[in-house]
Amino acid sequence: MIKDLIKWLKSLTWIDDTIIFFFVIVISLISYFLIKDIVFRIIKRLIKKTKTIIDDILFSKTFLRRISYLAPLFILSQFTYLVPNYEKTFDKILSILFVFVFFISIGALLSSLSDLYEKIEKLKERPIKSYIQIGKIILYSLMSMMILGIIVGQSIWTIITGLGAFTAILILVFKDTILNFIASIQISTYDLVRVGDWIEVPKFGADGDVIDISLMIVKVQNFDKTITIIPTYKLIEETFKNWRGMTQSGVRRIKRSVFIDQRTIKFSSDELINKFLHIERIKEFVEQKKKNDLNEIFKGITNVALFREYVKEYLSNKNEISKDFSFQVRQLPSTPEGLPIEIYAYATKTNFIEYEDTQAEILNHVLAIINQFELEIFQNPSGNDFKHFSK
Repeated sequence: MIKDLIKWLKSLTWIDDTIIFFFVIVISLISYFLIKDIVFRIIKRLIKKTKTIIDDILFSKTFLRRISYLAPLFILSQFTYLVPNYEKTFDKILSILFVFVFFISIGALLSSLSDLYEKIEKLKERPIKSYIQIGKIILYSLMSMMILGIIVGQSIWTIITGLGAFTAILILVFKDTILNFIASIQISTYDLVRVGDWIEVPKFGADGDVIDISLMIVKVQNFDKTITIIPTYKLIEETFKNWRGMTQSGVRRIKRSVFIDQRTIKFSSDELINKFLHIERIKEFVEQKKKNDLNEIFKGITNVALFREYVKEYLSNKNEISKDFSFQVRQLPSTPEGLPIEIYAYATKTNFIEYEDTQAEILNHVLAIINQFELEIFQNPSGNDFKHFSK
């Protein structure tokens, strides 16, 4: 229809071809607004009526806006012969614009695909953002070579062949991108990090939740709400701790020690033993000790041993401590700071606040009860102690 209209205009001898070309430009602009404001608006209304979200994302506003540029470019390319002196120049410019618009439209489609992927609950744990970014790099590299080929009048294969000589330079320029790409593959293949994981990366001062994984960076929101940016390949290169296993298991380890003043360790008196005989575990422990002791004078139970049995009984009766995982109260090698008694157990609360409350409650109870076993916690002398000695 447009061609017929142009033929009719050309039949009018008083109208110049240049004027007709400007008329074509006006028609191409009208076609752009018709497609953008009418055709695509109808498409959007139809999309909103469907139940699936796939079409809502794939036919996003950005994608539709970009492909709407193709219609006016196509119309103009059909009538460049109207300006013969500039025909080749216009053809080259329109070809460049057509390639550019086509590739950025594909880029918008890839972005929409990434958005769709992230909205699917089952797939959130395996982000494809880095792969989408790699796809865009390849896409825009191909676009650049095609545009360069149009400008110099060479085929894309000739351009690619010529670029082979600059491979070493390209590797140096895109070194970080290549390293990040390899790291992204490793992260995804071995499922090392997911969005939502709590990780610690001491070198970068990161300690918090992963909120974004892309080709170039891993973004971590620390617990103080600051953001740490880590290059993707650095995450693989350096040591980091992922707490996902703890979260999935539903328990969190408690590993804390109290240091006993070794001068207070002694054999338990009958009075001390009888004080705790009402506790079933301690009763069984004492009876077993007496049965196994071969000495005529029974002195086989120390106050530290009684204390350890008491703490075991205390932990076994505490709901916040998991019974499905082993727990123990063990004696570590002596140190200049005293004899370490380590509590090793698993709390059923993994939330930071609840976990710390449980841990504090256990340690507070242990510190408060220890004097009942005629034991004392080791503590370095303070200023008040020295002040007391000076009197």
